[in-house]
Amino acid sequence: MPERIGLYPGTFDPVTNGHIDVIGRAARLLDRLVVGVAINTGKGPIFPLEERVELVQAETAPIATRYGMIIEVRPFTGLLIAFAKEVRAGMIVRGLRAVSDFDYEFQMAGMNHRLDSSIETVFLMASETNQFISSRFVKEVAQMGGDITSFVPKLTFERTMARIRG
Repeated sequence: MPERIGLYPGTFDPVTNGHIDVIGRAARLLDRLVVGVAINTGKGPIFPLEERVELVQAETAPIATRYGMIIEVRPFTGLLIAFAKEVRAGMIVRGLRAVSDFDYEFQMAGMNHRLDSSIETVFLMASETNQFISSRFVKEVAQMGGDITSFVPKLTFERTMARIRG
């Protein structure tokens, strides 16, 4: 049986418990998961690309160990479908939090399917405890002095607060 390789793309600025939840769910379905960290300077990231890659690697290592599979974290730029081909992914994993995510994700999945119909898009629902978490909200709450400990893993919390405090 061929190796089941999936790609989970995002900016991960910062990586949240919602991301970790989706990665854990995807890990149960795959032999190898590539987490693609998008450069996406247009979103004004608080973390440089290299640090986002490092944080995702640190926060996902226990998942790879738990499921006995490979999680590879790589930066990428450009067309998602081209990156999926480069890493030999047969599946693009997308997390859904709410109905509002679906319209955008549905359109993206359709476009990616037209670009390469051999690569499937799979939607995984975030667990009910993580459905409302977004990196954007985490950053806003942290910048306004709110408590983000329940939204991000420990190392990410420490790095985010250090970045916010300057």
